[in-house]
Amino acid sequence: MSRMLRIGWVLLGIWAGPVWSGACPTAAPPGLIALDGRPAPGLRLPDLDGRTVDLKAFRGRWVMVHFWASWCAPCRREMPALARAAAGFGKDIALVLVNTAETEEEAFAFLGAVAPDLPSLLDRDGSATERWQPRGLPASFFVDPGGRLRWIALGGRPWDSPAYARLLARIPAC
Repeated sequence: MSRMLRIGWVLLGIWAGPVWSGACPTAAPPGLIALDGRPAPGLRLPDLDGRTVDLKAFRGRWVMVHFWASWCAPCRREMPALARAAAGFGKDIALVLVNTAETEEEAFAFLGAVAPDLPSLLDRDGSATERWQPRGLPASFFVDPGGRLRWIALGGRPWDSPAYARLLARIPAC
């Protein structure tokens, strides 16, 4: 094997190795940060129909917990891409939207216009958001089947882009 070919394989290993180790992402598209695996904070909130949803009900599945608000410009830009990506989640990943400190009417009006198929929980007083500490909106936490925090995506993400589609397709195998 020529020296240049060996160097090429080494560089490919250095570049690709950290991105995907086995089936699980160890580094991923820009904006996704690995977390330490601590238990996810509790999350028990009403949805837009008044039913209480508890994160514990999703144990055994991956969950994407997404904090947003209608007044947040990056949230407004991101939500259509998130809706398109969520259409392909199936049973592999549960999407839990959490509207932060807005009224039911504000959340409903926004989702009805931008992402009518996505349900959302209402954190009317912002206390759940404070427990999760997303460091700004929008923010998406990935909770593993055991209830531990694995990654956070800060800021608006192109969830329906090829890079994020690959990430989302690999997460259930982790």
